[in-house]
Amino acid sequence: MTRAPRGDARAGISRPGAVPCAWTIVVLLFFFMLINFADKVVLAVSAVPLIDEFALTPTQFGLLGSSFFLLFAIAAVATGFVVNRASTRWTILVMTIVWSVAQLSVIAAGGFGLLIISRVVLGAAEGPAYPVALHAVYKWFSNERRSLPTAIIAAGACVGLIIAPPSLAYVITHLSWRWAFGVLGVLGLLWALAWLALGAEGEIAEPEQSSRSAHVPYTRLLFNGTTLATFVSGFGGYWGTTLIFTWFTPYLIKGLGFPLSEAGWLTTVPALAMIVAMGAGAYVSQMALARGARTRVARGMLAGAAAMLGGLFMLLTPHVATSAAKVAVISLGIALPTIIGVTGFPIVSEFTPVRQRSAMLAITNSIWTTAGVIAPYLMGRLIESGATATQGYEHGFVICGVITSVCGAIGLVFLRPEAELMKFSRVGAGSLPVSVASEVGHSGQTAIAASIPSNID
Repeated sequence: MTRAPRGDARAGISRPGAVPCAWTIVVLLFFFMLINFADKVVLAVSAVPLIDEFALTPTQFGLLGSSFFLLFAIAAVATGFVVNRASTRWTILVMTIVWSVAQLSVIAAGGFGLLIISRVVLGAAEGPAYPVALHAVYKWFSNERRSLPTAIIAAGACVGLIIAPPSLAYVITHLSWRWAFGVLGVLGLLWALAWLALGAEGEIAEPEQSSRSAHVPYTRLLFNGTTLATFVSGFGGYWGTTLIFTWFTPYLIKGLGFPLSEAGWLTTVPALAMIVAMGAGAYVSQMALARGARTRVARGMLAGAAAMLGGLFMLLTPHVATSAAKVAVISLGIALPTIIGVTGFPIVSEFTPVRQRSAMLAITNSIWTTAGVIAPYLMGRLIESGATATQGYEHGFVICGVITSVCGAIGLVFLRPEAELMKFSRVGAGSLPVSVASEVGHSGQTAIAASIPSNID
């Protein structure tokens, strides 16, 4: 027995006349990610006065940066499984309230231990944000139309990184570093009110889905070449992003000699580069798919090549002479690998059943963000052990470049979503994701499968 369509399945909208509502959700989640990433970068912008007030060593500050990611991945995975069945609307609301309260608590934090606790709670609340946001918006758009909403939501994160540093630098200069955290807590609560009023649950039309839920064992979803390559590629891509959250602004101040006001503006450079990279990546990917390219090329090889190129730029950091050139190569080295952020999740979604999608997106995001547990702390150790602070920073950026390049090369070779799709399709269309099942024709073959050589494993 099949379920009657609730809207235009081909257009990718879940309810008749719901186009404005679908894009309202996208806009709200854009601002959701904007605040989320402003919350992340506030530690970097407030680093110098915070370090001075608490007399922290670079290793201690690196530990503070890494503590944000301590429960980040665990919370993301746990929430991903919950959201497989629970409402994304209410889950997102609770997450936002918790992280806003965590930010407000910094105003009264009296010691390093309380700062650590605040960052751990903040990370636990924000860990599920991106995969849950994507799961929420994927309920409104079909597979072939998800690249643009994914890119818009991801761009919200980048815009947060652009707006936050100079704005927070202004708050720090005129009030204090503590109020930089407080302002973000208030903004989070205001967004929660808007979401409560306008947020809604979507459900993409799935007329081809059978009454029983399609299910693929998680061992098969997790331990195949494409998923593992996605994990590795995203880990490498996220390594550089975590350095923006903790060490890029201090590097501008302590390593390159910029004052806080200028460093706040310069911190926006890698974020602007990330917006351009992800937007261009999403456009190229979607255009390639529209012209019949395989997703291995349009999503996998694109992301892998971009990560390798970004890593090579990062390796140039010690070898360029001027501050402007250093900012440029670091920004490109951080930005290009983030293309995996707009292609990796659609790759995993391509062969994951809808009822398991939230968990798989959460697991994927969690593996990626484990880079945040290692990178800030390692950078702190390198700064502390370097002959000079600048040398320590640049050694850390070189290590980032090596990791990103290697991970990108793995993605370039092993990201093969069609191959996994073919493996799952052999056990019957009932095991396929709904987004793929919707492409099943009367002949019983999918349009995607028909274009894949039969010798692909």
